[in-house]
Parts: sequence; structure tokens; C-alpha cells
Amino acid sequence: MLRILPLLLLATPALAAGFQDTAGLDRAVAAFTGRPIGAEGGARTPVDPRLRLATCPMVAMSWRTEAHDAVVITCSGPDWRIFVPVLKPAAAVPARPTAIAAVAAAPAAKAEVVIKRGDPVMIEAGSAGFSISRQGIAMGDAAAGARFMVKVEDTRTPVQAVAVEAGRATLPGWQE
Repeated sequence: MLRILPLLLLATPALAAGFQDTAGLDRAVAAFTGRPIGAEGGARTPVDPRLRLATCPMVAMSWRTEAHDAVVITCSGPDWRIFVPVLKPAAAVPARPTAIAAVAAAPAAKAEVVIKRGDPVMIEAGSAGFSISRQGIAMGDAAAGARFMVKVEDTRTPVQAVAVEAGRATLPGWQE
């Protein structure tokens, strides 16, 4: 579950100073987790703006563990890595037993697969005045709106994407 974000998405005046823009990293973490800073599932706090990280042309993001307790932001040239803690939900208080029996939910209909393992996929992301796209190969099946992994040429690790339609995907957190 690794995602590569072009730094063009993170461009601000900090880049002119030769240091990585921490506000841009905050936005990238929010896009990766799908939650804003301070919300359950989002970063606990912003990345410390006092950090003087060398500017990175492309950062990679992944979960530190399967527990999704922190996001790891990595740059391979220049070489640096930081961990951003994620706010976990408060421990749930067990509900008291009631005399009402739970009704079993009907099984949900399985969504139609629009991307199949081995299919060529164009990953696209952007906003007003900016867009980026990369070609890759799907590493698994996905229905529209579902996340899946894509092997992109020139990268060691796969990229997480969201299926849009047959042959098209976007990065998590980006609108089509």
C-alpha cells in the first residue's frame, strides 16, 4: 500500500528555500489517509514545520504496519524518511446486552469488476491547471471505486490506485 506523489502537487515557497514543504506533506498525508489532520484515521498533528528536509522530487507513502498507526513518507533521492502518527479511534465501550436479537443483514451484491489483474491501467490525478498520468499493470481485480495495486514501470514498489472504469484509475484522495 504505497503511493508515489509528484512533488508538483506540493509546490510552495518552501521549495524555493531548498527545503521540503511540510504543509504539502500534510496535504499528501490527508489524501493518502482520506482524513484531515486531527480526525480519526488522519494525522494526529501536522508535520513539524521546523524540519529541514531536502527537497524531494517524488515522495512515496505507505502504512507503517497493518494496524495503520502511522504513515511513512519516504524520499529515495535525496534519502530521507519520516513517520506521521495517525489518530486511532477511542476504545469502544462494549454495549450492554439487550433482549432484542440482532437481525442478520442480507448479503450485499458483489460489485462488477471493471479492472482485472494484468490489465493495462492509466493512473491519472490532477486539479485545475495540473495533471499527471502514468501507465501501469493492475496487480489485482477492482470494482469501480475500489482500491487496488498497480505495478508502475521504473518503481520498485507498486502504487495504490482507485478504479474509475475499465483501464482508468486515479490516486486515492483525488477527484476525477
